[in-house]
Amino acid sequence: MKHTLIIFTAFVALAACKSSDKKIGGNGENGGDSAITLTPEQLEKAKTDSANFTTIEWIDSTTLNLGKLVKDQSVEVTFRFKNSGDKTLIIENVSASCGCTIPEKPEQPIAPGQEGVIKAKFNGSGSGPITKTVTVIANTNPSKQHTLTFAGEVEEKK
Repeated sequence: MKHTLIIFTAFVALAACKSSDKKIGGNGENGGDSAITLTPEQLEKAKTDSANFTTIEWIDSTTLNLGKLVKDQSVEVTFRFKNSGDKTLIIENVSASCGCTIPEKPEQPIAPGQEGVIKAKFNGSGSGPITKTVTVIANTNPSKQHTLTFAGEVEEKK
């Protein structure tokens, strides 16, 4: 009975230690089939240690022309990318050039060879020609900062 209790206690302690790992990926937002497990320390190191930086390939153009847009009608743009390096890609932050655009980033790290999407929703405000930018900060070389741009012309409703 004592041996069973000791084995059970050891198993529970081992399981508790493993539960602090952060499981990432796997049929999620990034489209990966295999899960990546990173501890918070590994995640922070991937963001800050240049030895863990990777490369990003923008599948779509980083500049989009949306053409004519209807005033006050929102439009969502997407920019697809691929982790073209051999380290885990972490999109640290995305920000827009103005409050009329709300960017969205993948929350999960992207495994090497996997794809992801940056989305931005423009609320259709203003009139005339518009040019909006979304700045992406990631653990990438040669630069951590990437600028995505979309343009169009907002017209009054007919």
